Amino acid sequence: MNSFVFEIAKRLRQPNKQDSYISFVSASSTAGIGLGCAVLILLLSVMNGFEYELRNTLLSIVPHAEIFSINDRGLYPEKEFIDLLENDPKVEAVFLLNKASGLLQTGKKMKAVSVIGIDREYFMQKLIRMNNDEALFDQLSQVENGLLLGKTIIQDQGISVGDQIQLLLPSSTQNLSFAAPKSAWLEVVGELSAGGELNNQLGVVNNQYLATLLGFSDKVTHIEIKLKDPFDAHELVRKYGFNFSQAAFMSDWTRTNGHLYQDIQLIRTVVYIVLALVIAVACFNIVSALVMSVKEKSKEIAILKTIGATNTDIGSIFILKGLYHGLKGALVGTVVGVLLALYLPEIITLIEVVLGTQVFSGDIYFTGSIPSKLDWLDVVITVSLVIVISTIATLYPAKQAANVEPTANLH
Repeated sequence: MNSFVFEIAKRLRQPNKQDSYISFVSASSTAGIGLGCAVLILLLSVMNGFEYELRNTLLSIVPHAEIFSINDRGLYPEKEFIDLLENDPKVEAVFLLNKASGLLQTGKKMKAVSVIGIDREYFMQKLIRMNNDEALFDQLSQVENGLLLGKTIIQDQGISVGDQIQLLLPSSTQNLSFAAPKSAWLEVVGELSAGGELNNQLGVVNNQYLATLLGFSDKVTHIEIKLKDPFDAHELVRKYGFNFSQAAFMSDWTRTNGHLYQDIQLIRTVVYIVLALVIAVACFNIVSALVMSVKEKSKEIAILKTIGATNTDIGSIFILKGLYHGLKGALVGTVVGVLLALYLPEIITLIEVVLGTQVFSGDIYFTGSIPSKLDWLDVVITVSLVIVISTIATLYPAKQAANVEPTANLH
């Protein structure tokens, strides 16, 4: 492709009064491509952000995998089994915990709560990420019947630090008859941030204290497994669960919270398909502009052929003209999309300040703001998609231009 082709293509891009409508159609297609690129990059970044938060926020607290008792008699954690788990290269840590579901009673108010008995290692490996305050566990360990409560429970139930509240735990019998619940008075020593719905259902006590309430000495209710890669959970928990010597249930995060990850992937796919179609429609508007341009410039094409331009030269001129609009739209859209993706949290914060309302509630979702994580691979794929579709869109008009007969347009 010689410099002559580039020079003619450059001249064709310069609008004049005779082809103002063609220029308008071309500008519309450029704007559509830019808008599609910007929105696609932004939404893919938001999906990346949600996936990142899922891995690093929700999955830092939700058990990756666990084996737990089928009744209230607990499990005997055999040392050989625990050693086998801890020596697995996919396993980061193994926790022996007690968990129970019960009711908190404050005055006439009652609230269902999931109580976890923890030790310092569990707090430092799992809860510290969200709370970022090691003193919280110190407060808990200093009071034998201390209780850390999710911040939503504290707010909704009107509870204050230092309050005494009653915990009711269900009791089971061999003949399945009703029995009076186990009762204990707990002192609220702090507020716990666990993210999303966990703030509305989680309570934390000392592991040894909960074991005493449950009547355990050398047993636990749960063996919780933290993995280096949470996506290994489904396979790993079944590998060890089926070889566990006692009757027990097994579960992993894909069963309890896997729908969140599946929803993110589904939305990502839908977003990509829809916005790729938007970009395709905008790109194919180039066809209309180029076809009209071919008809408008048919005499000029004939002159070019007369002075020696080949069919390939003519076709290349119109391909370059169409690609110019596609690349211009892609460049503008990419810059706008990247800037929006990089500064989305700040933009959302500004909108919240201006409107005086919270756009995204951390009490509902597992993150307190709309996350955004730019992946440059998404940017490259988006720009490549525009280039490919724009090139395809120019082929038909370029062929029409190349087929113009000089003798038919010089009279």
